[in-house]
Amino acid sequence: MAKTIASYGEFWPFYLAQHSKPTTRAFHYAGVLGFMAAVLYAGLTGEWWAILATLPILYACAWFSHFAIEHNRPATFTYPAWSLISDFRMFAVAATGKMAAELEKYQIRPRA
Repeated sequence: MAKTIASYGEFWPFYLAQHSKPTTRAFHYAGVLGFMAAVLYAGLTGEWWAILATLPILYACAWFSHFAIEHNRPATFTYPAWSLISDFRMFAVAATGKMAAELEKYQIRPRA
């Protein structure tokens, strides 16, 4: 049985390890950008349904990357809130050019 993660401090390195491959992370970045575009569109047009309409597509892209590229189970299945927070955190870390340092900090290397 897998160990249960009890804090976000424990979760973050686990999350990064589940996203060890750059292509997996790229799919997630596209999802975050798509979500932000939907929020912007909804804010400008008042068509709030657009946010809900994009969610299945965005999650499908992220989940595809886990099953087809990373070959693991999406963390969102077990830790949905922390995973959502971490999607945005990972995007911010990458956008500020600090992803390599963050991966090195936790000694995370792409899986074979």
